[in-house]
Amino acid sequence: MSLRELSAALRTGETTPSSAVEIALACIAETEADIRAWVHVDAEAARAAARELELVDGPRGPLWGIPVGIKDLIDVSGLPTRCGSSLRGAEPAQDDADCVRLLREAGAVIIGKTVTTEFGYFKPGPTRNPANLQHTPGGSSSGSAAAVAAGVIPLALGTQTAGSLTRPASFCGAAGFVAPIGTFSLHGVTGLSHSLDTLGFLAHSVADLHFVWNALAKRPGRDSGSDSDKPTRVLLWNGSGLGDVSTEMACALEQAATNLGSTGGHVTEWSEHDLIKQLAEAHADVMAYEAARERAAELDRPEELSGQLRELLTTGLRMTEKKYEAALQTVASSRRIVLALLDSVDAVLGPAALGAAPAGIEATGSPVLSRPWQALGFPVITIPGLRDADRMPLGLQLIGLPGREDRLFSIATKIESSLTPTPLPTFSNR
Repeated sequence: MSLRELSAALRTGETTPSSAVEIALACIAETEADIRAWVHVDAEAARAAARELELVDGPRGPLWGIPVGIKDLIDVSGLPTRCGSSLRGAEPAQDDADCVRLLREAGAVIIGKTVTTEFGYFKPGPTRNPANLQHTPGGSSSGSAAAVAAGVIPLALGTQTAGSLTRPASFCGAAGFVAPIGTFSLHGVTGLSHSLDTLGFLAHSVADLHFVWNALAKRPGRDSGSDSDKPTRVLLWNGSGLGDVSTEMACALEQAATNLGSTGGHVTEWSEHDLIKQLAEAHADVMAYEAARERAAELDRPEELSGQLRELLTTGLRMTEKKYEAALQTVASSRRIVLALLDSVDAVLGPAALGAAPAGIEATGSPVLSRPWQALGFPVITIPGLRDADRMPLGLQLIGLPGREDRLFSIATKIESSLTPTPLPTFSNR
C-alpha cells in the first residue's frame, strides 16, 4: 500500500494508526535480518503514539497515522543519536529535531531510527540493498532508503550534503526528494557542512513524495498532475565529465527522454559540461572546509574515525580560507548562469548515479553526479522505475528551481508513469 493509499484508508477508518504501526513492526521483524536498516526500533513508543492519535478528537494532520523512519543523524526525543559512529553513546536526545516535530504535528508516528553512514560520510553501516543483498544500498541515508524500498515503511527522513539521499534512492529503487537548501530547519540534525546540508525524504513513488512535501511545508495540498497538460521543457544532462556513466544508465536516461518527447515534451541537450565540472570541484572544497570545522571535536579522537572521514577533515583543515572563498564564488557565479539557463525550461533530467548499486557492502558508491546540484541548493527528485539486466534499480534525477517544486513534481510524475513499473523487491542472494 502506498503512502497516499494508506493515508486514505486511515481517513476513512478502513484501518487505524495502531494497525498501520503493527504492520510496519511485523515487516521489520520479517526483513531486518536481511536488510539491517534499523539502529533502534521504538515499538512501544510507536504503539503509544498511535493509541494517542486514536483517542484525540478534532482535526487530523495530513500524515495522521503514517509510520515513519528517521535517519540516525536526526534527534528523536528519548532515543540516542549515534550518527553511525562509536564516538556517540547511548545518551538519549532531550528534544525532537525541528523536522521530527513537524512530522508529529502532521500526525506521523515515529517507528525508530534508521542506519546512517559515519556522520553522513562514506563509512557504511550494516544495511544491505533489498534489490540484492550482496550490493550496497548507497549512503548516507542507507537505512531509510532500504526500509522504504523494501516496503517496510511508507516514509523515511534522510539528509543530503553531497549525494546522501539521491544515490541510495537510486540504488535501492525508492523515490527521493531533496529539499532546497534552507527550506527546513536543521536544528537537531547532526550536520557535516552548514551551507550544503539539507533535509529530504523517501517514499515509494513521486506522488507520495509530493503528498509529504505539501504536508511538511504546510502548503495547501495539490495534485502533482494538476498542470500535466502544460508542455514539458527539459534539459537532458548525461553526466559528462564527472564519471563513467554505465551503458545501462545512459540507456535508461535516453528511454525517459524518448518517452517525454513522444508525449509532446521538448527535450534539448545540456551543453554546459565544464560549468558542472567546476561546480562539482567547488562542492568538494566547500564540503571539506566546512566539515573540518563542523566536526572538529571528532578529530580529538582520530583513532575512532574511519580513514575516509579522517582524510576529509584533515584536508579541510589544511585548506586555506582563500581557496574556500574561491569555491564559494564559483558556486555563486555558476548559480547565476544555471538560473538563466533554467529560466526558459522546467527542469534538468540526468542520471541519479553512475549506474546500478555496485556489488559489495564495504563502500557506498560515488556521489559525484549529485555534487554540482547540491552546491547550487536546488530541489531534486529521484525517479524510480527502471532496472538493469540484473534487475538492479536505476534512478534518474530531476533538478528544478526553488519555488517551483509543484512543477518539478508534475514532470517527475509524468516521467515515472512512462517508465515500466517495478514491484517491491524479493530478497535475492541471501
